[in-house]
Amino acid sequence: MKKIFHLKSCNTCQRIISELNGGAGFELQNIKEKHIDAKTLDMLAKKAGSYEALFNRRATKYRSLGLNEQTLSEADYRRLILEEYTFLKRPVIINGTEAFIGNSKKEVEAAKISIGVS
Repeated sequence: MKKIFHLKSCNTCQRIISELNGGAGFELQNIKEKHIDAKTLDMLAKKAGSYEALFNRRATKYRSLGLNEQTLSEADYRRLILEEYTFLKRPVIINGTEAFIGNSKKEVEAAKISIGVS
């Protein structure tokens, strides 16, 4: 599978996709229009080690819903990501058996190496 989960309105996602040759050869999925499915999320959680690793704490709703004041379980993280697209850390880049989650410099560089982009 070669897929990039992103938010079309996110400038950071668009910049990263641009750095990855515009996503050439990848299926681009705007998570606002088509949410991530449970099967893919479960696969990513196995690769990342947890649902928490896929969870975006920078989302505005994280604080507005008071989630920052709660102790969340793995089941909570999974449910929240499936219910609300903003809780998926992005972009998520799947290149074959590898997955790169988020926009940290380290993740983006690792994705570029995996894809063969300099």
